[in-house]
Amino acid sequence: MSFSRRTLLKVSAASAVLGGIGAPYVARAQSAEFSYKFANNLPESHPFVARAREMAAAIKTETNGRFDLQVFPNSQLGSDTDMLSQVRSGGVEFFTLSGLILATLVPAASINGIGFAFPDYPTVWKAMDGELGAYVRGEINKAGLEVMDKIWDNGFRQTTSSTKPINGPDDLKGFKIRVPVSPLWTSMFKAFDASPASINFSEVYSALQTKIVEGQENPLALISAAKLYEVQKYCSMTNHMWDGFWFLMNRRAWAALPDDIKTIVAKNVNAAAVKEREDTEKLNATVKQELTGKGLVFNQPEVGPFRDKLRAAGFYAEWKGKYGEKAWDLLEKSVGKLS
Repeated sequence: MSFSRRTLLKVSAASAVLGGIGAPYVARAQSAEFSYKFANNLPESHPFVARAREMAAAIKTETNGRFDLQVFPNSQLGSDTDMLSQVRSGGVEFFTLSGLILATLVPAASINGIGFAFPDYPTVWKAMDGELGAYVRGEINKAGLEVMDKIWDNGFRQTTSSTKPINGPDDLKGFKIRVPVSPLWTSMFKAFDASPASINFSEVYSALQTKIVEGQENPLALISAAKLYEVQKYCSMTNHMWDGFWFLMNRRAWAALPDDIKTIVAKNVNAAAVKEREDTEKLNATVKQELTGKGLVFNQPEVGPFRDKLRAAGFYAEWKGKYGEKAWDLLEKSVGKLS
């Protein structure tokens, strides 16, 4: 087995970093007892992926190379729906997925996306790290999957427009807005008497450019990455929906791990989720400054009138009926009375 000089340098650098564990460590790491795949849909540049790689390295070190977690970002192994069936069948062992998409299998999982439910991050974490999150995880378990305790952050969604700032619910009347292909969005914007159009994200820029729609809604980081500031003038910090990623695991793959490895994996995955939450919140703050520099005009509307309008339109009552009494009560316990 011949090594090039570069490989030798890399190996010796790795040994130095690992406090001189050296060659025996490298040899052990090559034959991990468990080699698992972790799929996600985030681009390499997102803090999520950096935290995932850091977590995988820590798990490998702490298990003395017995557990090797390979990270596949950017939907490399397939679309979200493909990966959901893969994690159920065991084609991949671990996968993170938005609750709004997981709802196709676990209806309760989209409850965190209810319009104007969460005013801020502290309220989100109180609910998702508390009883509401525990309830959703129980429903995920009933669907045959294992799930980690901590949900990862995808951020709050904001509303952009080429025609006017959204200061209150009346500004949404007749407003032509692009929404994802999902009933949660469509029913919410219809409750505001807006004109929602379900358009795939790949076509959003041209739909805004050609004025097929006036506006769209997404987390700030995505508004920036997709250069929507080139075709939008206003950004209203509506925080109208929060979304996160549940860390899902194939049940058989998780059961196959010895308890000591399970403990190390769970500890590192949940710690990485908490760090990624802080990263995402910071990222959105710096992106706001960047977008202001690019000419986007920001405003901060009051949330109360939006909630009142949804309540009056029967939106909350309709979704309470869909989620059921128990889930809804736990949501209201965290966020206050909605319906």
